[in-house]
Amino acid sequence: MTTEETVAPRKVPEAVHRRRWAILAVLLFSLLVVVLDNSILNVAMKTIASPAPRGLGATQSELEWAVNSYTLVFAGILFTAGLLGDRLGRKKVLLFGMVVFGVGSVFSALAGSPTELITFRALMGFGGAFVMPTTLAIIMNVFERDEQPKAIGIWAGAVGLAIAIGPITGGVLLEHFWWGSVFLVNVPVVITAVTAMVILIPDSRDPRPGRLDPFGVVLSVVGLVLLVYGIIKGGQLADFTDPEVYGTVGGGLLVLTLFVVHERRSDHPSLDVRYFRNPAFSAAVTSIALVFFALMGVTFFIVFYTQSVRGYTPLQSGMLMLPVAASQMFFAPRARLVVERFGARAVCTCGMLLIATTMAGLGLLGRDTPIWVLEVLFFFQGAAMAHIMPPATVSIMQSLPREKAGSGSAVNNTFRQVGGALGVAVLGSVLSTTYRDGISDRIDAVPGLPDEARHAAGESIEATLSVADRLGPAGKDLVGPAQDAFVHAMHVTVLGASGMAVLGALVVGLFLPGRGATAKGAGPARPGAEREPAAGAGK
Repeated sequence: MTTEETVAPRKVPEAVHRRRWAILAVLLFSLLVVVLDNSILNVAMKTIASPAPRGLGATQSELEWAVNSYTLVFAGILFTAGLLGDRLGRKKVLLFGMVVFGVGSVFSALAGSPTELITFRALMGFGGAFVMPTTLAIIMNVFERDEQPKAIGIWAGAVGLAIAIGPITGGVLLEHFWWGSVFLVNVPVVITAVTAMVILIPDSRDPRPGRLDPFGVVLSVVGLVLLVYGIIKGGQLADFTDPEVYGTVGGGLLVLTLFVVHERRSDHPSLDVRYFRNPAFSAAVTSIALVFFALMGVTFFIVFYTQSVRGYTPLQSGMLMLPVAASQMFFAPRARLVVERFGARAVCTCGMLLIATTMAGLGLLGRDTPIWVLEVLFFFQGAAMAHIMPPATVSIMQSLPREKAGSGSAVNNTFRQVGGALGVAVLGSVLSTTYRDGISDRIDAVPGLPDEARHAAGESIEATLSVADRLGPAGKDLVGPAQDAFVHAMHVTVLGASGMAVLGALVVGLFLPGRGATAKGAGPARPGAEREPAAGAGK
């Protein structure tokens, strides 16, 4: 035992401490399969939109719901899933989530219609919601405080690995198999991960969970589902002034306000809202939401730039994502070293400004821009993410008592999902509206095109190119203008994404505690709470 360990006795049982890195490796498998699934789907969207038997003939709206059904369910129950992990045992909840995710993957692969795919994707989102917050909570309970930044850096770097593996794997599968293989590939990963989890991972839970707060749980689920649904619907309609949109969003915000009021008054709250008084917690959570607003909105449409505008195959599009993954994998585990020297506030602020710069840099891309420009922008974007996510996540998780790691992780992931959904909806709406304005005159000039087909052709570049293909030689005049209109719409949209990243930099720079404060950690937010070994950690 070292001198440091003599002064600060280990709070993690010795048996667990010895196998902590093996446990982390297993947890990364579960993280990998959840993140990999979404990145694979982005590559497969064009194929799924193709008519049967090659695809499902999904419309643009159905494609969006194939993504959004997962997001809606995932975001809606993330917080509840984190609470259940703290109360029932994180290992049990993680295994449950992995099994449900695997079953949903099988059903999604065998879907016979866009409606079935949307339904089974929602089932996958339900399973994934029990996986994401639990992995981070387990990390906080098997690593000592001084090793947590390194472990979280590796955890964040695994996201970069999934970003690379997903599109490349998806591209290979789509070149040799049918579209459903992009979901079926999850099954062996799930089986391997579940087997290893049963053997290696200890169970842990909050030793003093207190009484249940069913009313608070219901309010959180209803509020989040209404809010995310309204955001998604606004993006689909490209009109956030529609009564269905602002009514649903307003209802969600009202319910979430009631949730906060209830939690403040309750003597057994699901979430102690006093956590948000701690800038190390609240500023970090806000920065994560803002950066995912920018990134998810751009990621959603960049695949259409590489495939529909530049003509790359799904596999080639996946390969183009390698710089993002490589830089994240390299820098994320090392971000803690930069934080130790300059502090989390300086590192996160610079990271957010770099995200803003790379977003604005996407405005340089045109139909014939050398592809290395995109690759350089992707590399620096990945490097920026690697210097934001680990320190922000460490700041959030170390602000809470260890026994509340599940709910803390759930809050972290909930804000990320809501920010991402808002980014896809708002930036997607900007893209869609700008694109329709740019291509409408050319579509109107096509003779003999039915009104229904004319409207569908203006929905997206893929829809326009599909109509052009059906028109044969007469449709060739639509291809160039469609690509030009999309590039212009992309330029407008990335400026909005860049602005949100700048806002994130301001939030971090003004409110995230400086080097001295973050180095000490915020400690428990609830008065009298103490960091204790997790109950059952040695089992």
